[in-house]
Amino acid sequence: MRYKFLGSMKKTGLRETTRKDSINHSKTSRCLSFTASRDWYYRYFFAFSGLRSVTTDFGDGTKMHCWVPKVQKPDKPNLLLLHGFGANAMWQYGDILRHFIPRFNVYVPDLLFFGGSSTTRPERTEEFQARCVKRLMEAHGVEEMSLVGISYGGFVGYSLAAQFPRAVERVVLCCAGVCVEQKDMENGLFQVADLDEAASILMPQTPDKLRELMRFSFVKPIKVIPSYFLTDFIDVMCSDYIIEKTQLIHTILEDRHFCNLPKIKQRTLIIWGDQDQIFPLELGYRLQRHIGEEADLVVIKNAGHAVNLEKTNEFVKHLKAFLYESLSD
Repeated sequence: MRYKFLGSMKKTGLRETTRKDSINHSKTSRCLSFTASRDWYYRYFFAFSGLRSVTTDFGDGTKMHCWVPKVQKPDKPNLLLLHGFGANAMWQYGDILRHFIPRFNVYVPDLLFFGGSSTTRPERTEEFQARCVKRLMEAHGVEEMSLVGISYGGFVGYSLAAQFPRAVERVVLCCAGVCVEQKDMENGLFQVADLDEAASILMPQTPDKLRELMRFSFVKPIKVIPSYFLTDFIDVMCSDYIIEKTQLIHTILEDRHFCNLPKIKQRTLIIWGDQDQIFPLELGYRLQRHIGEEADLVVIKNAGHAVNLEKTNEFVKHLKAFLYESLSD
């Protein structure tokens, strides 16, 4: 398997760099940083769980970081976990990783401009992100996979399934408003006035904006958090690639029309919090209707946009029922 992996790397002209240290070592090594300490814990946990930290250089100004299996087992199916905005991929999947490591070869990449992934290329669409993820998976010798996409990761995952139907087997989309249109904002579907306001909340640069993001993301956010902790989180997690991430947000909605959305044919599970204030539940029903009979929608009660964090046990229960079912297909 190792020789197959190296052959794939040579064939695609990509380079691999294994990182034993932190991607953002200068940040995570600072003293008295709760966020950096938590990030270190997740890094240790991912490594303890049998994954290794790898950065792949595509040679065109694009590099992508990914947690990949230390030993890829051919008898296991492959599972790709795609994160959304907010903290890096480890923070969004750290609490569910243990449920899938025993049954799958698990891959957890940082999307472009998150964690250790970036590009000098000008593209900002989810289609481009999806093509980069496909190249990344090919570099690791993965030709077929199921995937889970949370929020923005769902946009990328949906595009991956649409562009490469033979490579994607099953799809889970969590609070991913891929059926959204630009006119939805104009018609008042969202609680923000425009994309600039949305960007200021999704990429908070002040404690007040981070508190606002928490109010949008959770039904019951923690009400009393010292500004010091919020500033620390912003400094470690929200201070890189601000311009590029703003461009990603604008690209999601600008000139977006539902009629242009391709229809995927894979078995799909859609998971939504019933009180999602970032992508309202209406978009979940719209997505189910668009995909048709291959899609099931699960609505989790008393949950907001961060349903994977707020209702972790229910979230995992539905993931396992759907993804484990594929093992007996």
